Amino acid sequence: MFKVIAVYRVPTDDAAKAKFEDHYKNVHTPICFKIPGMTELRTNKIFGGPTGASNLLMIAEMCFENKDSWKAAMKTPEMMESGKDAMKFAGDLVSVHFAEETVVKA
Repeated sequence: MFKVIAVYRVPTDDAAKAKFEDHYKNVHTPICFKIPGMTELRTNKIFGGPTGASNLLMIAEMCFENKDSWKAAMKTPEMMESGKDAMKFAGDLVSVHFAEETVVKA
């Protein structure tokens, strides 16, 4: 599986956090669902770490079946729209990464 992973840091205050969460749910997620070839959108809300609070709020993973579908999606207007929207509402909070998932079972 190939992924586009967005790592979001915690906004500066509770009002900014509420605004972020509202925009992500009601605007950004519907934009992401339009991306051709995306099989699922996984969101991971961060609630802490080994030493307590974390500076991260959420990790989102846009999943694609294989490298070819990921590469095709990266060139679409829908992916461009998703990227532009992320920069608009979370530009100073987000870092974006590309990954290939390997599952190792115990």
